[in-house]
Amino acid sequence: MPLHVSVQDMKKKNGRILYHIVAFLVVAIWGSTFVYTKLLLLAGFTPAQIFILRFIIAYAMLLAFCLWRGIRWVADSWKDELLMAGLGVSGGSLYFLAENGSMNYTTTTNTSLIVCLCPLFASALISFFYKSQRLNRTQTIGTLMAAAGVVVVVLNGHFVLHLSPIGDTLAFVACLCWAVYSLLMIPANAKYDTVFITRKVFFYGLLSMTPYLIIYPGLNVGLLFEHSSLLWNLLFLGCVASTLCFLAWNWTMKKLGAVTVTNYVYFNPVTTILFAWLILSEPITIYFLLGTTLILGGMYLSDKRTVNA
Repeated sequence: MPLHVSVQDMKKKNGRILYHIVAFLVVAIWGSTFVYTKLLLLAGFTPAQIFILRFIIAYAMLLAFCLWRGIRWVADSWKDELLMAGLGVSGGSLYFLAENGSMNYTTTTNTSLIVCLCPLFASALISFFYKSQRLNRTQTIGTLMAAAGVVVVVLNGHFVLHLSPIGDTLAFVACLCWAVYSLLMIPANAKYDTVFITRKVFFYGLLSMTPYLIIYPGLNVGLLFEHSSLLWNLLFLGCVASTLCFLAWNWTMKKLGAVTVTNYVYFNPVTTILFAWLILSEPITIYFLLGTTLILGGMYLSDKRTVNA
């Protein structure tokens, strides 16, 4: 019997390690997308056009899969369907438009710093609605430590922020959007499977962009045929960064909980800088090493189980 219990505990522990690895890989991929997005922006695409095109690709892929597997089309009730719409807007259209729009008015540093602190907002929001998800003292210290690490990594020794009311407000909107998305995923994951939820996110994310397409018609698709490299960039954003990453992210939220998985957003600037070091030969500084250490230590502490209600 003790051996049986030990084997079961080992399987459960290995499973949690796998979920953590998947969550980290998703953040690593999202951290690398700035290069692909930047190239599309320089080619003449707008942030909204990039979002719409990558979500069209992602939705088409999941639609084909759902047709093949016979996965349901609608939720059990209109309230649940509204929940799916909320996920599509908060984690899709409004989030991406606010984040990309903020960089038109403020610095990349400000945007990155504000958006990457969303786990703090998510933890507070989720704790307010779900007592079982409230952080204990160790977890609180861990998430604050990780947040401090993000500040050190992003500022990189330059402790001067250029305030921009419009840009910083949009960054905060994006931050709050992801916090709301994390909150709404809790009831969604309790009733529906990951593929169904993710397909709905893409569908309502696209549907909520209809007013934009009416005002600004056209997606600049012709640019993709003029430059094949742009097509590959867009396919990466649509197939990998959207379809696979959203599926994996929603799956890990179901397995580990919204608070734990959302904390992995703290790693976003770390993976971005590592990617820039590997591809663009940008230097690694002592502030990066110090901040990464704080994030790693904070993530370890924040993974301690939440107290029960």
